[in-house]
Amino acid sequence: MFAMNRIVTACVQAPETPGRTASIRGLMGVALLLLTLPLDAMKPTDPAHPTLRLATFGGGCFWCLEAAYDRYRGVQSVVSGYAGGTTPNPTYQQVCSGATGHAEVVQITFDPAIITYDQLLDIFWEIHDPTTLNRQGADRGTQYRSIILFHDAEQQEAAVRSRERISRRFQDPVVTEIVPLQVFYRAEAEHQNFYRRNPKYPYCVAVIDPKLKQLEKRIPAAETAPAPAD
Repeated sequence: MFAMNRIVTACVQAPETPGRTASIRGLMGVALLLLTLPLDAMKPTDPAHPTLRLATFGGGCFWCLEAAYDRYRGVQSVVSGYAGGTTPNPTYQQVCSGATGHAEVVQITFDPAIITYDQLLDIFWEIHDPTTLNRQGADRGTQYRSIILFHDAEQQEAAVRSRERISRRFQDPVVTEIVPLQVFYRAEAEHQNFYRRNPKYPYCVAVIDPKLKQLEKRIPAAETAPAPAD
C-alpha cells in the first residue's frame, strides 16, 4: 500500500502540462497493477523477524539450490517450494507433470546485514546455467526453468542489473525470467533439507556434489559473506 500511496500522491501533485493526463493514466495503471498482486508479493521481509528479508529463486532442482544457499553465513533458512504457476497448493507430482506452470524454487530468509540480495544473486548465477531454457542438465521441463521472483521493486531492479551484468559472461543468451512473486507454496516435508539428510543419495552424489565443489571455487562458503562474482 505504501507504493500505491506514493503513486497516487505523484498523480495529485503533478504539474499542469499538456501531457499531464497521459502521465496520470500511466501512473494509475501501475497502481491498479499493484492492487491485483497478492499480499505475498508485497512482503519482502519475514513477518516473524522484521530485520530479516526474503528472496525467491528457481534454477533447476530445488534440492541443488537449497544445498547451495544453506552453506552461507547470513542465510537463516532455505525452504523448497513451488511458485510462478497457476495451480493452487500443487503437489510435487503435479509440478513434475509441467501442467501447473510452477517452477521448483527456494525461498531464502536472510540477514541483509551479513549477506546482501546482490550476493545471493551472485550465488544464483553460479549454481545453475541460466542460458538453458526449461532445463538444467538432465532435468527437463518448465518446472526447472531459471527464474527470479522478486518481492519488491528494489529486488526487481537488483535482479535486472545483475542479469544484465552476468549476460556478458555467456556466449548464449540468458533466459532467466524476472517476475513478481505471487504465491509461494512450501513443498512436501520429504523435500526439505534433502541434501543434508540424504548426502549419499545417487542424485546428490552425481549432480549436487559437483555443483557445490564448483561453487566453492567461485564463491567460498567462508565465515564471511561471499564477495560479488566478476
